[in-house]
Amino acid sequence: MKDSIDTIYQTYFNDIYYFLLSLCHNHHSAEDLVQETFFRAHLYLENFQGKNVKAWLFTVAYHVFIDQFRKNKRLVIKEDDFFQRKMDNAQRIEETIVLKEDIQRVIDILKILPEKQKMAVLLADFHELTTEEAAAVMNVSPTYFKVLLFRGRQIIRQRRKEFHE
Repeated sequence: MKDSIDTIYQTYFNDIYYFLLSLCHNHHSAEDLVQETFFRAHLYLENFQGKNVKAWLFTVAYHVFIDQFRKNKRLVIKEDDFFQRKMDNAQRIEETIVLKEDIQRVIDILKILPEKQKMAVLLADFHELTTEEAAAVMNVSPTYFKVLLFRGRQIIRQRRKEFHE
């Protein structure tokens, strides 16, 4: 592995932070989980043989979160601030308002998705991991991951359609 942990940290901090924040719903918890993720990554970095550090870090972060989740036995999705970077691209006030309302609807829908479908949607659609990378993070086959992603997206589409009717 030719990248140092400092380079990896600087490159992927935001991705890992927003991923964990979307899972734990708490800024301070997300920061703690990020630190634990990079601590574990540091411990195992010299043994890492893969080609995609980002996917590996998401796997480490996912396992750190699951460990914490098992301790706390609760999971909530991040509210408004998770999508703030999407809103930064909106140029007019009307666009910002519409985008914020749409984002809130998606957040509300994500809350009701079954756990594995929610993870699949977050990893694929928000964090842009490939099917193989996301399946590895979730420790499922790529085929099963595609099923989870399809079902999660289907529920989101259906709920958004119901809202617009």
